[in-house]
Amino acid sequence: MGPRSVDLTTPARAMAVGAHPDDIEFGAGATLARWAENGCEVTLVVCTDGSKGTWDPSADIEALVATRQAEAAEAAAVLGATGGVLFLNRVDGELENDRETRSDLARVIRQRQPDVLLGHDPWKRHRLHPDHRAAGFLTCDALVAARDPHFFPEHGLAPHRPGTLLLFEADDPNHAERADETHLARRVAALEAHRSQYRSTMFITADDDRDAATVDPTVLAFRSGQRQTLADAGRWAGCPLAEAFHLMPTDR
Repeated sequence: MGPRSVDLTTPARAMAVGAHPDDIEFGAGATLARWAENGCEVTLVVCTDGSKGTWDPSADIEALVATRQAEAAEAAAVLGATGGVLFLNRVDGELENDRETRSDLARVIRQRQPDVLLGHDPWKRHRLHPDHRAAGFLTCDALVAARDPHFFPEHGLAPHRPGTLLLFEADDPNHAERADETHLARRVAALEAHRSQYRSTMFITADDDRDAATVDPTVLAFRSGQRQTLADAGRWAGCPLAEAFHLMPTDR
């Protein structure tokens, strides 16, 4: 069975929340690139500092955090995210859906007033990484807090209710956003901006020189895998390429 719905009207403002730098690009990079191309103000929110994102036990963690923030900013620019990228700066691997973090994210939602909010599906089965679970519940709970006036009155901001919540990595997708070759290419380029993650996340063993890397088989395998992901979602949606989401109403 295919999706219940395909393609939202391009929102004026969209905000995507990811546990780590690069999670948003894996979950919704093509969709955000298309919306940005059509004039949407896209903002990325990264919950953690990415400080666990290396297999090198002797890594300079302070330098890694700075690198990952710079990579996230570059990736946001590749997607055309004019709202930029914001960091909640929780410690990687220790993200919690606690009151302080919900308050911080609800404040950003009230400030930026997105029409569409995107985030991890917290109900995905067999999810191993605790930050992905926490970020998903954090996104849902912060949306509820942002929309209702008696949550966090200390913000001094009017409540804001995003009209739509899209969850990526969904076990039970019910909505598709179509993509074309340009949007796939931007998704891939944004992911490849996260060069510190080549080995640990993307299984790319090439040199960090992206021009030289274009002939490396591990780069080609990564790009082929990304194409396959969108082709699989497209086949489900009845189009060549797509990204799949679970769409939820925001008034429950």
